[in-house]
Amino acid sequence: MKNLVLTFALFFASFYTFAQEKYDLIIVGGGASGTAAGVAAGRAGVSVLIIEPTTWLGGMLTAAGVSAIDGNHRLPSGIWGEFKGELEAYYGGADKLATGWVSNTLFEPHVGNEILHKMAKSVRSLEVSFESDWQSAEYTNGLWSVTFTKGGEVKKAQSTLLIDATELGDVAASQGLPYRLGMDARDEIGESFAPAEANDIIQDLTLVATLKDYGPDADMTIQKPEGYDPELFACACAHADPITDEDPTLDCGKMLDYGKLPNGKYMINWPNCGNDHYVNLVELTPEERLKEIEKAKLRTLQFVYYIQNELGFKNLGLADDEYPTADQMPMIPYHRESRRYYGLVDFTLPYVRTPYNAPNPLYRTGIAVGDYTIDHHHKERPDAPNIDFIKIRVPSYNVPLGALIPKDHPALILAEKSISVSNIVNGASRLQPVVLGIGHAAGALAVVALRNGKTPAEISIRAVQKQLLLQKAYIMPFIDVSSEMQSFGAIQRVGATGIFKGEGVPYLWANQTWFYPERAVTEYELIQGLKPLYPSLQTFWGASGEYLTLSRFIELLQLVDKDINQAVVSEAWDQGRLEGNFFDGLVLTREQASVLLDRLLDPFAKEINWQGEVTD
Repeated sequence: MKNLVLTFALFFASFYTFAQEKYDLIIVGGGASGTAAGVAAGRAGVSVLIIEPTTWLGGMLTAAGVSAIDGNHRLPSGIWGEFKGELEAYYGGADKLATGWVSNTLFEPHVGNEILHKMAKSVRSLEVSFESDWQSAEYTNGLWSVTFTKGGEVKKAQSTLLIDATELGDVAASQGLPYRLGMDARDEIGESFAPAEANDIIQDLTLVATLKDYGPDADMTIQKPEGYDPELFACACAHADPITDEDPTLDCGKMLDYGKLPNGKYMINWPNCGNDHYVNLVELTPEERLKEIEKAKLRTLQFVYYIQNELGFKNLGLADDEYPTADQMPMIPYHRESRRYYGLVDFTLPYVRTPYNAPNPLYRTGIAVGDYTIDHHHKERPDAPNIDFIKIRVPSYNVPLGALIPKDHPALILAEKSISVSNIVNGASRLQPVVLGIGHAAGALAVVALRNGKTPAEISIRAVQKQLLLQKAYIMPFIDVSSEMQSFGAIQRVGATGIFKGEGVPYLWANQTWFYPERAVTEYELIQGLKPLYPSLQTFWGASGEYLTLSRFIELLQLVDKDINQAVVSEAWDQGRLEGNFFDGLVLTREQASVLLDRLLDPFAKEINWQGEVTD
């Protein structure tokens, strides 16, 4: 079976050849964000080269073995939603993916890789150079020159734009861009939950293992690893839910079922006396990194031996049909943290906890959404300053576009976990669906910049958001407005103007923001939402708290545009395919009002700056 995996990898790799030297866009790293960026940009006709060191696509999703999706189950945005749909088709339905209790979507890593290969192969203008190691990138006279090695041969390629989708932000570092690393100082980052002083402690990484059930009579026990000490894992079966704070249970089966995958496999990615490993790889040399990764691998093999030998699960062995590696282990570790660069805006805790009351309306600039709680792994660094993550309750959120654009480079886009984000918020933005969304947005940003002959910092934010909405990506995290709804685009656009705001709910491991499309609108709600966008309404104070009727809606909109009348609104009603009877006394819902506003005023067309402020 392992040979089949190797054959499959070589078969697909043969489709990706280094056919030319000049591209519109080069992406270094074919991980979650790099693949999404390449697919998104390539589908728009941009010529793209992805440089990827392994034979797989997907990074943490696949090559690192983290095949249990954290969050966004009800926010199937863009390429993440497409990937999820392909998984459901492969396994026979969404219910077939809910095999472990940590996630609603679990899958075998090699299946995820196959799906991403299929998606990438379908994009004619996308090339992937596998088994290729990036060496250097130079930007002169408006052009990138990127050097990499493949099969011992040195190759060069050129492009107008470059996306750093490496796991640790190595390309941007090579350009000398300043970055944060580790925990931020409270006063510097503006987060009351941060420690008083900064430090360089990052989150634990994990070299995941994928185990397979070989049957009740099988003994798949590996050789006892060097330095094995069962005391390291003595509390692995005792675990409490950090959200509900229930008493710990002693249930080794539950510990394993945490990451139970389809077809009798198990993801071993366990933080409590498990296989998390602390090391700050970021500023080490490549040789030093490899040595530390071997230590992480040893920790995981020790834990696997503990599961087999001490807990009695001898029938669970390293899966022989997953990874094209000699030791049956993933190709890369799961990096939870990277360098975090200084962008046009900083994505910090106030913009997640209270987006509508934050210092700036960055929510208007959103390009990717997430709903998972802030999750940090520091068990292997007990000296790390304590941060009370239970108290940092957040709703679902969106990531501002400006966090993907570094302050100090005209042709570089940040992706993966290297965006301009605080250490605390990285605990949420690092998760798989969000990183896929960040990559999708990075690709869309590149498309808009290239089409308009502008740098990423010069483009229209609304143009990027429009590009994403065309591809069924969410720019606002509204849980109750599906991309399959006729009104999806209108509600997303109106929501991104702030005319109608969502209601955030911190909820366990899947935080929420509700739009309530069926809820009736009040006159006051409408006017308050319109005032920041339309100066003619600044002094208007005649809106009551009564529910908004259709006739009153027309009267109020005439304050903005005197040409709006019942006939115009009736036409917009029909064009928007709104259901129900059209009459003066109709009380409008938020969905109906959004569709009409979108068609009658087009408030989304008003340009905004990187802080989300209206500039028109």
